Amino acid sequence: MNHIKIEVFISMLLMTPILEAQNSTVSLWEEDLEQLSMESEEEQNWEDELQELSQRIEEPVNLNVATQSQLKQFPFLSDTQIENILSYLYIHGQMQTIYELQLVEEMNKRTIELLLPFVCVQVVDKKKNYPSLKHLLKYGKQEVLTRLDIPLYTRKGYKNSYLGPSLYHSLRYNFHYSDDLQLGVTAEKDAGEPMFALHNRKGYDFYSPYFLLKNCGRLKALALGNYRLSFGQGLVLSTDFRLGKTFSLSTAEYRTEGVRKHSSTDEYNYFRGAAATVTLFPAFNFSAFYSHRSMDGVIENGEITSIYKTGLHRTQKEADKIHAFNLQLMGGNIAYEKNKLKIGVTGIYYFFDHAYEPDLKKYAQYNLHGNHFYNVGVDYKYRLGRFSWVGEAAMGKKGFALLNQLKYHLSSDYRLLLIHRYYSFDYWSMFGHSFGESSTPQNENGWYLAAEATPWSHWKFFTSLDLFSFPWWKYRISQPSKGVDMRFQAAYSPRRNLSMYLNYRYKHKDRDVTGTSGKVILPVLHHQLRYRLIYNSGGWNFRTTLDYTHFRQQDGGKYRFEGRQGWQCTQLCAYTFSNFPFTVSLQGSCFHTDDYDSRIYTSEKGLLYTFYTPSFYGRGFRYTTHLRYDLSKTFMLLVKFGQTVYQDRNEIGSGNDLICGNKKADIQMQLRIKI
Repeated sequence: MNHIKIEVFISMLLMTPILEAQNSTVSLWEEDLEQLSMESEEEQNWEDELQELSQRIEEPVNLNVATQSQLKQFPFLSDTQIENILSYLYIHGQMQTIYELQLVEEMNKRTIELLLPFVCVQVVDKKKNYPSLKHLLKYGKQEVLTRLDIPLYTRKGYKNSYLGPSLYHSLRYNFHYSDDLQLGVTAEKDAGEPMFALHNRKGYDFYSPYFLLKNCGRLKALALGNYRLSFGQGLVLSTDFRLGKTFSLSTAEYRTEGVRKHSSTDEYNYFRGAAATVTLFPAFNFSAFYSHRSMDGVIENGEITSIYKTGLHRTQKEADKIHAFNLQLMGGNIAYEKNKLKIGVTGIYYFFDHAYEPDLKKYAQYNLHGNHFYNVGVDYKYRLGRFSWVGEAAMGKKGFALLNQLKYHLSSDYRLLLIHRYYSFDYWSMFGHSFGESSTPQNENGWYLAAEATPWSHWKFFTSLDLFSFPWWKYRISQPSKGVDMRFQAAYSPRRNLSMYLNYRYKHKDRDVTGTSGKVILPVLHHQLRYRLIYNSGGWNFRTTLDYTHFRQQDGGKYRFEGRQGWQCTQLCAYTFSNFPFTVSLQGSCFHTDDYDSRIYTSEKGLLYTFYTPSFYGRGFRYTTHLRYDLSKTFMLLVKFGQTVYQDRNEIGSGNDLICGNKKADIQMQLRIKI
């Protein structure tokens, strides 16, 4: 016992600087979200994830009563590390101090640094009953968050098409008690939509009510209203945070969440009804769900010809798509998990009240269509020593899909990951989202190999190679094709307040030559290079980002193509006053690209629970000012101003979104009240 106390004391000395660098974890998550946003073919909404991240920092998980599912929320923890934490608690009893993490096998300094902002240590009675309603109401926390966006420009649509004012407004109310109870409602009106008029006579254009009860005896989760679901590896069902390829292994390893609330303003990726998870036996969990919701789209001759996903109802044409048809879904999941083995089965059945018959182009002729659909999948996981095998096999009304991951943890500093996926060209899965080059698990076959190494205390290296092929046509690829995606990153952090990285990405992919109607197909070569430097000192935070991209379609025969390139430089400066609850952030970006293919992405500080990664092409610059004032623990006011100035055009956008002029400026304001 004395030996352990001495080790704990030494750990306290070693970990003191780590406690001062907890914000590095948030920076890591922002880096991953930025890269995922750059990769996605569709606009991503990260509100639920960022809200939970913020809540987790303000209300850390108590390690002494943490469950395996709670620890799986942190992607930087390996399965071995999670098991070692739980084993340490089982053998030695509850931790007396957070510094005991240093004694857990394979918990290195870097991993502990990433984990510290989200966990705490409190000695508690594990046999404590579920809190009473009186206790919940007394100690529960409430939050009201309202947002207002004011554009300082006029789009063409406001002259004759848009039905409402140009202001964007949202309102969120949330009540929660730890992870055990969460309920609230989110309301939103997009810019250009009417409010308390026309088709929005009830006020806002979108309402999202939700109720989530967790950890109540055998009832592990109960969701009413709007909710999200994820099971297995996402081949059958996943409306959750979609992971993918970045410069980190953590985003490639899919961790399921089961039943979650839907509190974001995303008007498409959610279910409405009821879902529950119960523990039948100590190692068996059973989930069941039902959803009935109206969806936007177009119906012609009694058939659904398109599904409208944006949630925008600014014009009469867009308003006519509101609640055009209904979708019902039901299904369940049963999972067995004990020791090193996990097996689960997921099944769903869903149908429209009209036949879904879109006008399918040849490249999409095997896409989903019809009325009634189903998907069934078996997911599995087995760990043997330092090896982990994770996968899922699924089938639908048409086609099948397979995904397998083999992970090897040589130590906490060296990790390997091998992923194979085979998604048949005719696999139908409306709610499936998983690892791959495309946004949906269909028409893809690939091998992905990645390695992460920390050979020295200040260095970290990452490299990956993805070899993929498409058995059938793709958009702008009029034949079966293949490609290569290669990445490398070297990160260096000589001091806790100074870090930098340099990464490079090479992508080789086939594409139709413009103007040949798909008769000529040549490879496109895309090179991307980024350098980022981050420095913190006192209340100051500096971040410098340099990007270069080069895009070229390979020459072939009579076709000759000039390489197109682009670059951008972004500087962020932020200062937090020590004796005054005020933070100011300034960011400026200068960009110059030859065309859309050589476009540049850059992230910038956004409002609470939002993440903004705009893309730019052409020549110009952008600057933003971000101000946050915490009046007290109850009130927080945030204001952001941003303006983009193009130097190579006199108009921005097209159609109803056209802006006459070369400048685009917005003011965003947010007020939070916490009780």
